[in-house]
Amino acid sequence: MKLARRMSRIGVEGAFKVLARARALEAQGRDIIHLEIGEPDFDTPRHIVEAGKQALDHGFTRYAPTPGLPELREAIATHVSRTRGIQVGAQRVSVVPGGKPMIFFPLLALVEAGDEVIYPDPGFPIYESMINFLDATPVPIPLVEDRGFSFDLNVLRDKLSDKTKLLILNSPHNPTGGVIPAADIRAIAEMVRERDLMVLSDEIYSEIFFDQPPVSIASLPGMLEKTIILDGFSKTYAMTGWRLGYGVMPEWLVDAVTKLMVNSNSCTATFTQRAGIAALTGPEDDMARMVAEFRRRRDAFCAGLNTLRGFRCGIPGGAFYAFPYITGTGWSSETLADALLEKAGVACLSGTSFGRYGEGYLRFSIANSYENLMSAVARIKDFLAANDRT
Repeated sequence: MKLARRMSRIGVEGAFKVLARARALEAQGRDIIHLEIGEPDFDTPRHIVEAGKQALDHGFTRYAPTPGLPELREAIATHVSRTRGIQVGAQRVSVVPGGKPMIFFPLLALVEAGDEVIYPDPGFPIYESMINFLDATPVPIPLVEDRGFSFDLNVLRDKLSDKTKLLILNSPHNPTGGVIPAADIRAIAEMVRERDLMVLSDEIYSEIFFDQPPVSIASLPGMLEKTIILDGFSKTYAMTGWRLGYGVMPEWLVDAVTKLMVNSNSCTATFTQRAGIAALTGPEDDMARMVAEFRRRRDAFCAGLNTLRGFRCGIPGGAFYAFPYITGTGWSSETLADALLEKAGVACLSGTSFGRYGEGYLRFSIANSYENLMSAVARIKDFLAANDRT
């Protein structure tokens, strides 16, 4: 028996592959600094954990409505309305187990074989994986470093066609930490407002920004009916293992996503949804402290990377990543990432893990302690001094 041909078109996420390699080295007694995985190194806030425990104690262990608990959908609608400056009701909300289903389900619902999907490159690898899996046509748009890793708007305009069915935006951005400028968001809205396409706006890092808050394209005139907002609890509330995400979209698309949920997951775990209500309605002190600490680490780590021969690192506006340009070292992205893991004990990702336009870059997660980040800079410096290719 052979696997279906479609399985040859599905990709994986490089961070988990590198994490497995790093864990194997640790099992051999090696000391590894983990800067590969995109996961907050903070505990889930206590009031959220307690809400999850209480939900279990109170019997929230059965099926929930497929689109989500009504009270969670209401809380999400209120939160999104406040943070994006738009008015949405609970009927536009679909709760799913993590953020990735809100990539997969809209693509399944909207895209036919041969349709074109535009997405950022470098970008979250699941975008391209799902596009290929559905036999659609991937249209990567290279991000421009000197524009804060935003699109070249002229390139985007040229790539839009009658076959374009979905445009994927991600701001703040993984892997670069870039935040799309408000002027660019307005320009993109002007390009697509009258086209027969939808926008998937991946806003999973929307609460983790350091300067100007990101603008959701859904907030612009005429765009609410054309936009799917992807968000969730993993990054903002340090809830990666809880698997709780959501989408906000037109009601007709909520109906389609609900059908896909029925056929795949039935519903999202009920007690985690109760914890999600506590996250959205409870105190935000822990989140504010986390973002402040990420800012402190960002400033110090990027400054440290910029002291390394052959490195050039811009200052990211959001998320918790650094994305330095490293061609001045004489190494390619993949070979340097491999060597840093094997020889220096620093786990990071090649920029090519996020697409072909990521060549020349490395991605470091700053979701590790300040001390470990500074130690990583020192290890990289020593490695480069001993392995000079310039």
